[in-house]
Amino acid sequence: MHLPPYDVFPTILADRIILREIVLSDLDHILEVSFYDGKPAADTAEALVMLQRIERDYHNGDTIHWGIADKNSNIIMGTCGYYRGLRDGAGELGCVLRTAFRGQGIMKEAIQAAIDFGQQQMGLQHVFAITTRQNLKALALVERLGFVRVRDENAGFLINRASLSDLDKDELLYILK
Repeated sequence: MHLPPYDVFPTILADRIILREIVLSDLDHILEVSFYDGKPAADTAEALVMLQRIERDYHNGDTIHWGIADKNSNIIMGTCGYYRGLRDGAGELGCVLRTAFRGQGIMKEAIQAAIDFGQQQMGLQHVFAITTRQNLKALALVERLGFVRVRDENAGFLINRASLSDLDKDELLYILK
């Protein structure tokens, strides 16, 4: 397995997007999509603190977090990355897209690029996603990408938070098959 941190932060090129490192000059574009442990940033100062925490987690080898940038303008449209379980050969894939860019297939392209990187470059054996029952677009996206819902507590998939009993009642666990 080849896990973060890397000597050079990995940049991934796809058809319309670039998954790249988020830098300070992106701060105004990431406020809407700044979350840490599921909590949104209230302002740019809090978004900066969250970005610093994510960078610390990256340097500790616990995460990799990309900005989803438009290939032409380089403006950040959203974020995606792996957030848990890396040392166990698995990664929780999370993503969020700014409202103005939804419904254009951008997230599907970003998640597919992140999946490919996770499997081919990082050597992840399992990729999973956790979302809420109410997030119908996320549910449809993960299913289109080949994720299946884990319904059995004894599925043999044990990583940090990925036990069904640890999920909130509105959360669902999906694993890539």
